[in-house]
Amino acid sequence: MSAPLLRSTNAFKGPAELVLAAEIARRHYLDGMTKVEIADQLRVSRFRVARLLQVARQEGLVRIEIQQSGTIDLDRSIRLRERFGLQHAVVVDCAEDDAHSVRANLGRAAADLLAEVVTAGDLIGLAWARCVQAMVRQVRRMPQASVVQLTGVLQRGLAGQNDEDTSVDLVRALARVCRGPAYLYFAPFLVPDAATAGALRRQPEIVRAFDKAASAAVAVVGVGGWGPGLSTLYQGATPAERAEMARAGVRAELAGICLSAEGEPLHISFSERMIAVDPAQLAGISQRIAIPYGTEKHQAVLAALRSGLVTMLVTHSSLAESLLTRDQP
Repeated sequence: MSAPLLRSTNAFKGPAELVLAAEIARRHYLDGMTKVEIADQLRVSRFRVARLLQVARQEGLVRIEIQQSGTIDLDRSIRLRERFGLQHAVVVDCAEDDAHSVRANLGRAAADLLAEVVTAGDLIGLAWARCVQAMVRQVRRMPQASVVQLTGVLQRGLAGQNDEDTSVDLVRALARVCRGPAYLYFAPFLVPDAATAGALRRQPEIVRAFDKAASAAVAVVGVGGWGPGLSTLYQGATPAERAEMARAGVRAELAGICLSAEGEPLHISFSERMIAVDPAQLAGISQRIAIPYGTEKHQAVLAALRSGLVTMLVTHSSLAESLLTRDQP
């Protein structure tokens, strides 16, 4: 069967140039030849080769498509990375019927990203979050690395379920896959007062963990909004602390770090009774992966992105679209 007739247009001098353009396009895009190689073989100037390739694209003789496979939303991933200056952004196109399903899909993508960016001998820091738990449960392959705990153990009642892994469990589980040491401590995320937190931070295992965190290559965290159902820490705050945080303009929580809408870390009384890395310690880790989910958290995620504490993002399509179209506080 002969190919359908493509009429020449004003962009080409005539049918001969149209055929020449098709031949150049075939050699360049299908055969992988350079413009210089094509010019030498066809005995035309490389400038004419470049012009005909450009016209072929403009006239529809060549159509370039980026084919998407799997569950990665390539378009939004690229746009999100460019919009917020991220090192990497991975947007997962998945069913969003329930939070558990979304976390499972994001966990799988985050596990793959972590395996891709970690190199042998690296130290990985983990903060507690449900999405980080979902990631650790799906990690199957990793270079040999060590793992350090970035946040204390959240009281099970605050997490909303009693069968969730603690931060200690997550560090141990990932260290087993990485075949490396685990630097952990058995201390609560939230303690009753600042004095207790200060005493605990002087404990040798906590000092060692936080010292180690300073040399971590990668950190993995979740992003919480500040409101009921948006952060696992919210239930641990007293009514007076919530009122203080509302006055201070808290919009997000990242590994226990409270952020304003502009991404500024806020030091408030609630922060003083946490056992977790501080903003400077987290910022000292060169690569920081955040795994947010839920469109209702878009303002919190914007705050996290503006803080500079996030260098890589793994999220889902509807939240990515919200970030791209509603990037205002």
